[in-house]
Amino acid sequence: MGAPHPVPSAGNPIRVEHSPGVLTRRRFLGAIGAASGAPLILGSGLRAASPNGKLQHACVGVTRMGENDLKNFLGNGRVEIVALCDVDAGHLEKAAKLVPGARRYTDWREMFEAEGDKIDSVNVTTPDHMHFPIAHEALRRGKHVYCQKPMCHDIAEVRLLTQFAAEKGVVTQLGTQHASKIGDRMMVRYMREGVIGKIKRAYLCTTRPAPNRLGGPRPPAGQDPPAELDWERWIGTAPMRPFVPEIYHPARWRAWKDFSTSWVGDMGCHLMDATWRALDLKAPKSVVAEVDWVWKEEATWKALDAKGSRPMAEDVEALRKSAAERQKENWPLSDHVTWTFDGGPLVEGGEMVIEWFDGEFLPPEDVRALEPGGKFFAEGTLVVGTEGAILQRTGGAPMLLPREKFQALPKPDLPPRDHYEHFVDACLGKAKTESHFAQTGPMTEAILLASIAIRHPGRRLDWEPAAMKIPNLPEAERFLRRPYREGWKVDGAGF
Repeated sequence: MGAPHPVPSAGNPIRVEHSPGVLTRRRFLGAIGAASGAPLILGSGLRAASPNGKLQHACVGVTRMGENDLKNFLGNGRVEIVALCDVDAGHLEKAAKLVPGARRYTDWREMFEAEGDKIDSVNVTTPDHMHFPIAHEALRRGKHVYCQKPMCHDIAEVRLLTQFAAEKGVVTQLGTQHASKIGDRMMVRYMREGVIGKIKRAYLCTTRPAPNRLGGPRPPAGQDPPAELDWERWIGTAPMRPFVPEIYHPARWRAWKDFSTSWVGDMGCHLMDATWRALDLKAPKSVVAEVDWVWKEEATWKALDAKGSRPMAEDVEALRKSAAERQKENWPLSDHVTWTFDGGPLVEGGEMVIEWFDGEFLPPEDVRALEPGGKFFAEGTLVVGTEGAILQRTGGAPMLLPREKFQALPKPDLPPRDHYEHFVDACLGKAKTESHFAQTGPMTEAILLASIAIRHPGRRLDWEPAAMKIPNLPEAERFLRRPYREGWKVDGAGF
């Protein structure tokens, strides 16, 4: 279904340009009303236009995780979902059955222009490469923003969005829903109270099948997208490419560099969060990554030599071309990342090291042996201290190890908390969010630096956060901020 067109009024004339992908200054700056400046926000956090005292909410992206976000906001009696937006009209129609009264859009720019002060808040649940332009426009209009992780595709986007949110003074929340759960909050409490002594090292691990595990490279030819999908708007800020079914939309986009930040950009935000908060970590000093041998051309030849293989010249050339294409567009199937941070009062020694293990990479055997029962956890976090360790499987309660040492320790008495409810509470002036951008922006930058390290396996990246420089590998700095496709530049952002 196409997007409804905004209706001009004498007090707020709006002209919508229908050329796809064109984000003009007039369209970007025009829908609030020049005379009033920023929208009026009441002491409760609601705008004056709110008709019933409920938070007037809009959902951008309504399938898969977007559907999950929609249902969580829909289940809150203090929220009224008044607008839905998705570039896939089929997904939009399905979502509309859940919220039949909501106004529907296939273009988020038209949604913001049409809705004006009719909405108080928005959730941004799209592929990573579109988080920044949508969230930036919401912030510019004074809307509260719930944004899925990672906050943005690039570090420069994260830095600007974090600063912009602070300037606007609105409520923000990153979609790290585990941060509000009792399990993560117990981990934070245990570390802060020194239950396992000084912290020595943290291990983040995920071996489960993930959307990034797509071999690639992409097929040489595409086809027409389905009629219900606006491919131009789905591509958005990324370079245009032909549509191919099953490898981009709706789920497999995480395999591709143009659209995602790799699996560490997604799950790393969950797995690092409790340790980051507990230790009050700042920007890393350095990051280094190693990747699966198939993805690295030189390792491919070493592996062949080790097996005594002597492929024909044409086979070698085919392998070389395939490896080059994969490196250009796809994320590795497995990777191992090591961050080094300055230590603090809760850390043993002067440095804190956090390691990420994805796919075939696993922590050292002695670390895996800490898992009770001998079966290493498929996904979770293990924090090792001088007096013990904490193991938390994703979404579960933390386990203090060795068990016999801590079995008599009472669990922290923490009230239940829901990530979405907490965001709504904050929008209504009753709380402060757990994962606001000032908290999660710097963490996201550290995680996205890992995505850059993955592009340069085996090379340590030294990081100067204030200057946003990688002094020992300046050629990697081009990945701090990608160029947007023509017609999708964001006014005021510089890209």
